[in-house]
Amino acid sequence: MGAFSDSRVRCGIVLAAGEGQRLRPFIRQVKGDFLPKQYVNFIGTRSMLEHTFYRAEKLIPADRIFTVVSQEHLRYGGVRRQLSGRPKATVISQPQNKDTGPGVLLPLMHLYKRFPESTVALFPSDHFIVEEDLFMLHVALAFQMVEQNPHLLVLLGMKPDEPEPEYGYIVPDGKTRGVDPKAIRRVGQFVEKPSPDAARELILQGALWNTMVIIFRTQTLFSLAGSVAPELYGSFQTILKAIGSREEEKKVKEVYRHIKPMNFSKGLLEVLPLRYPWCLSVLPVHGVFWSDWGLPRSVESVLRKTGYVPRLHSHDTIREKRTSKSINGG
Repeated sequence: MGAFSDSRVRCGIVLAAGEGQRLRPFIRQVKGDFLPKQYVNFIGTRSMLEHTFYRAEKLIPADRIFTVVSQEHLRYGGVRRQLSGRPKATVISQPQNKDTGPGVLLPLMHLYKRFPESTVALFPSDHFIVEEDLFMLHVALAFQMVEQNPHLLVLLGMKPDEPEPEYGYIVPDGKTRGVDPKAIRRVGQFVEKPSPDAARELILQGALWNTMVIIFRTQTLFSLAGSVAPELYGSFQTILKAIGSREEEKKVKEVYRHIKPMNFSKGLLEVLPLRYPWCLSVLPVHGVFWSDWGLPRSVESVLRKTGYVPRLHSHDTIREKRTSKSINGG
């Protein structure tokens, strides 16, 4: 079916179709811009999305990284500019935003068409990471684990340094895997946005922040999606058959008109520990400064910690202070 049959082919999916509504007023205030957050340059010379590409390409060739975007976002010149250099046929646009479930499945269909035996890393595009090389070493380790055990899905979990109530938490169940008992744990449950007191208790139990960076075999995720969300999966099989044909755009629009929104984490991942406890694992990440930029206070906190001070009441570019090449990224 695809161009490659080697199970060691590594691919990536970058999620860039989100609206980032909670951060938009902040972006308008400090940047004078209307772009969704993933396209905004907060630090250095790259946007959040471009930083994500830079990280992913440390491990995966650019022509194997598929990016899902919103059709609506393409009306912005800044968005088109950032995507213009991506390899042909790797930027996949959604006609509507139906949450992250369809946002993962749509590029996965394109990826499967070309690399059906591949192993895939999923990257959100709104994360701030300082020690990028170390972070990607953890991604490489997760790739190795999945290549050795194709039935696994491996999430990267960040060791918390504070009880952050806006993050999702992964609670390991205490049972180790055979691949590396010191590193990988089975996922027991997910807890989304706990209270500060509950977050402190979770951290004491060994819970990790959920980065939503997950590594899996393409065919394994297909199988699990077909079992957990059969209606949505069936709709995307229609798209899969149409990819590369004259009917592709029409079929995608038809499917998106009728499907219901589904969150990838809530609709799929959080179901797995209950129904298929053997398949989902978490790999703890240590020594990496990581932040999920969902709220203004998250951005402000990181900018202060790293030496960048935003001009909160100006439409000027955020004042930049170079503190580290690894932070700036070029």
